[in-house]
Amino acid sequence: MSAARIESRPLAASSVNDRSSAARWGGRTMSGIAVLFLAFDAGLKLVASPEAVKGTVALGWAEHHLLPLALIQIACLVLYLIPRTAPIGAILWTGYLGGAIASNLRIDSPLFSHTLFPIYVAALLWGGLYLRDARVRALLSSAR
Repeated sequence: MSAARIESRPLAASSVNDRSSAARWGGRTMSGIAVLFLAFDAGLKLVASPEAVKGTVALGWAEHHLLPLALIQIACLVLYLIPRTAPIGAILWTGYLGGAIASNLRIDSPLFSHTLFPIYVAALLWGGLYLRDARVRALLSSAR
């Protein structure tokens, strides 16, 4: 019997490591999707593409706000991409995306496709961070 216990330990340990690895890669994937979208959005604002200008003006912002918005997005992205500052980046993104929700709600944009879209992005940011950052998991588990 003791041989069976000894053999089961490495299997259990490897399955835990596999789960940790899978969670980490899932977190990277979720974060990556959000980061790609947000980097694309910041890039469109940075070069003042016609689509970005049209969308920004439709939300009630002036065209000259594109550059400050892009710089804020880039700063949040940099903080989110550095592992040590990722939670701060996620917090700042949450604030930024909350403003996007308010802007869409103010002009009566469609609820699920426009107004709530920033919540979907925030869920990817926070979900990805939760899966890949033990500090965030510890913080949330201690809040219970």
